[in-house]
Amino acid sequence: MKYVIFDMDGVIVDSEYTYLESKTEILKESGKEMPISYQYQFMGTTYEYMWSTMKNELNLEKGIDYYISEMNRKRNEMIERDGVKPIKGVQKFIKDIYSKGNKLAVASSSPKHEIIRNLHELDLIQYFSCLVSGEEVENSKPHPDVFLKTAELLNIEPSKCIVFEDTKNGSLAAKAVGMYCIGFENPDYPKQDLSATDLIIDKFDGFSLDN
Repeated sequence: MKYVIFDMDGVIVDSEYTYLESKTEILKESGKEMPISYQYQFMGTTYEYMWSTMKNELNLEKGIDYYISEMNRKRNEMIERDGVKPIKGVQKFIKDIYSKGNKLAVASSSPKHEIIRNLHELDLIQYFSCLVSGEEVENSKPHPDVFLKTAELLNIEPSKCIVFEDTKNGSLAAKAVGMYCIGFENPDYPKQDLSATDLIIDKFDGFSLDN
């Protein structure tokens, strides 16, 4: 049996664009016009971490709760317009590895309700033994808290886990506790630094954990 942990945004769900676009738009409305590339550093981190950092760096006037709420409002409009979009090939991949008796989990910086909603929308929630959100741990990725919590719930040593991550922050978090990390390099997004990973793939179609 293998213990396989998935990040959600950018690995299961094609949602990174909703963060990049909404945050860039909010900063522009706040008089802080930044290139979308400024947001790459926050991929894989919690809402509180990204907005507290931006508030301090850019001297934003309003409270963190306001910016998180506004980001979620804009993101929800995009999701209502576009639907919850899966990463190509990931639904079949998840079903295939589950059918072979492996144990699956999600470890994401996103809020728990978003994890549950997305997995329900994609008809995948039944394949996962546990779902862990960044809300449930003290420190955001690149700290390994969310992965340690997931391994604890799976009742397995962290070093026995395989992780799929698409960001620098997530891959550093996984490797910090000795997990085998497979980096997913989405060809539709700018390249992240995945040099900490053990293996890099750019598609789920045709990939097997038995290779």
